[in-house]
Amino acid sequence: MPSVVAVDLGGTKLTTGVVDPGGSVSGRTKRPASHTGLSDLADQIQLAVREAVDASQADDVHAVGLIVPGIFNRTTGEAWAPNLWGHSHVPLLAELRGRLEWPITIESDRAGYVLGEQWLGAARGLEDVVFLSIGTGIGAGIISGGRLLHGSGGIAGAVGWFAVNPLHREEYARLGCWEAEAAGPALARRLNLASAEDAVTAARRGDAAALAAVETTANYLGQGIANLVSILNPEMIVLGGGLMRAGDLFLPAIQRVMPVWAQPIAARQVRIEMTKLGEDAGLLGAARLAFDNIEA
Repeated sequence: MPSVVAVDLGGTKLTTGVVDPGGSVSGRTKRPASHTGLSDLADQIQLAVREAVDASQADDVHAVGLIVPGIFNRTTGEAWAPNLWGHSHVPLLAELRGRLEWPITIESDRAGYVLGEQWLGAARGLEDVVFLSIGTGIGAGIISGGRLLHGSGGIAGAVGWFAVNPLHREEYARLGCWEAEAAGPALARRLNLASAEDAVTAARRGDAAALAAVETTANYLGQGIANLVSILNPEMIVLGGGLMRAGDLFLPAIQRVMPVWAQPIAARQVRIEMTKLGEDAGLLGAARLAFDNIEA
């Protein structure tokens, strides 16, 4: 049976591995992602792919799947990932095709997360699923009717721009309203702390202000999730991302608030679950992309 190379390119790290059809990962490598331009990053991906194949001793690799932290336009082959190379749209597909010996499929990281969870995680086998990644930002990977949603320019799932406050603030234009109110930095800002991790630590100690900030953030999360439930009527919403490592603090309020705002029948039909794959959701989603390319 063929294997594939999965590449999870994040804003700070690059993870690769060879994945077999059952989802087992071998030859895993992880390193800081290059921020010195597209050509250097493409060289780094080429090297990481080769190292993963050599480390796994696989002799049946057929394809490569790659996910990127931003937007990938399947029509143009261009990617937008400001955390890596600024705000330019760069020809990522063409750059990598010239370096890799196998066909490559590229998608956004949020698409990878939902594919991974649908394949081997909390949403295994479901056809209407949302993966909501909540960390420094907020984004959603969406499978509807068994099909991954891309949008006309690869931007589908940019739900951090949901309007959840009628009083527009300046940061909403930069970050998106929902992201500005419900992502990790919003929690830290409410307490004047350096990071969301500091806020979570204070909340676990029972600090009243931190618990109130968690409740406010969770209320915003529940409101935005209600919008996803109403517009998509999913079977499941899977929660992941850095802030959801403390999901036990947020989930009770999310589950209480969501039905207040969502279409009531859809609200009763949906399940909200925590990721079962954690950081491997992206890597396994990238592998699923590659397998689907082989099967196409």
